[in-house]
Amino acid sequence: MKVFIACLGTETNTFSPIPTGMEAYTESMLYHGDATQHTPDLFSEPMHIWRRDAEAQQADVVESVAAFAQPAGITTRPVYEALRDELLDDLKEAMPVDMVLIAMHGAMVADGYDDCEGDILERARAIVGPNAAVGAELDLHCSITKKMTGAADALITFKEYPHIDGKERAEELFRLLLAKQQGTVKPVISTYDCRMINMWRTTMEPMATFVKEMQAAEGKDGVLSVSFAHGFPWGDVPDASAKMVVVTDGDLAKGAALAERFGKRIWDLRHETQTRVLTIDEALDAVEAAASGPVVVADVADNAGGGAASDSTFLLRAALDRGMTGIVSGLYWDPVAVRFCKEAGEGATFDLRIGGKCGVTSGDPLDLTVTVRRIVEHAEQTFGTTRGAMGDSVWVSANGIDLVLNSVRTQCFHPDSMTQFGIDLAKAKAIFVKSTQHFHAGFAPIASEVHYAATPSAIPPDFATIPYRKFDAPYWPKVENPFA
Repeated sequence: MKVFIACLGTETNTFSPIPTGMEAYTESMLYHGDATQHTPDLFSEPMHIWRRDAEAQQADVVESVAAFAQPAGITTRPVYEALRDELLDDLKEAMPVDMVLIAMHGAMVADGYDDCEGDILERARAIVGPNAAVGAELDLHCSITKKMTGAADALITFKEYPHIDGKERAEELFRLLLAKQQGTVKPVISTYDCRMINMWRTTMEPMATFVKEMQAAEGKDGVLSVSFAHGFPWGDVPDASAKMVVVTDGDLAKGAALAERFGKRIWDLRHETQTRVLTIDEALDAVEAAASGPVVVADVADNAGGGAASDSTFLLRAALDRGMTGIVSGLYWDPVAVRFCKEAGEGATFDLRIGGKCGVTSGDPLDLTVTVRRIVEHAEQTFGTTRGAMGDSVWVSANGIDLVLNSVRTQCFHPDSMTQFGIDLAKAKAIFVKSTQHFHAGFAPIASEVHYAATPSAIPPDFATIPYRKFDAPYWPKVENPFA
């Protein structure tokens, strides 16, 4: 048996002003056939799992490109086509192949390609033919298209948000494709369009129970896998809405009925699953009213993981205007400020312009007199069972507030993004994190309270007013009943 593994993807915010070129992939993750020889991150980890499981089956493993870019704007056409063609050329050279497993995001858009995943899977299927087992592991913030379901035997998304189950989903996909290759199942994919745009946080009820219900349906009555593809709100593509995805053993009708049942359950929960998002003033009021700290406030609209710059100053400026102290905040993507701090050195006090560099959604820069507390070169932070790069990073203090500035754009995943500098988070009155939900797994256990705040940054959580052009189907909450 021969198993082909690869990774290619990014989460494309089609409204983002930040272009995605080859440097974005090189900075985030780009390996040419040797990703499994390096420390795994969220999207290369499946390749480590697939190599391990394939070798346990005495299979030959052919490893191709592993490329992933930090979420931003549309990938340039030459870069996408070069990476795609590298993957496909490797696949042609590896033929004959029994299994193809690709780690993708599911919300990748390139110039001229609204459905990169469908394009890749369709071309891969044409190479390997109908008998090979072909599947993809996807981020749950993905678009599910007819090209994707027509080309793949199985599409399996993360079930958890924050994404703490990538390893388990990789194992699940491998088992399912192996069963097809061995002839014990004939997987087919059914979907149901929920006609909704929202963010569903699985750490909270009722979504925590919903995930358990999906898992309980698997492995019985011919149901092989159940996924909820949440969709990515800031990707303007024709298939932007959330969808249920069910893989069954040769029974499309059963899969469609189950997908519809789960989809209608999500619809019924639409008001309960809406997260209360505070205004800036409400969030700061909550911090000041808290009996103890640290109060964690998520700046959800400036999340690099959604394609925002992660350099907006709105929340920080409001706190400074109130004279608030005891706040730790990060991560601020500001390579220029980081460089100045490195030049000045630890212990230096000087005037520094911070943030506000990427357009109107970044706000105005802040001019502060800072003291450089600590410099960490090639800093990293924990993300689930993997590590994520922060680049050269610094801890600076100003006006009773501690800030973490970094040179590789990324959201704030874990407390060690701050504690590695020597910051004692237990002493903080509040922690402001630039993240929508991935922070929750690490920060919730140390927080006295967790709040979500909306700033005028690049991905505001007002789903009814996103200025779609290509996605023209009715959806909730823009339309009260999109099924009418």
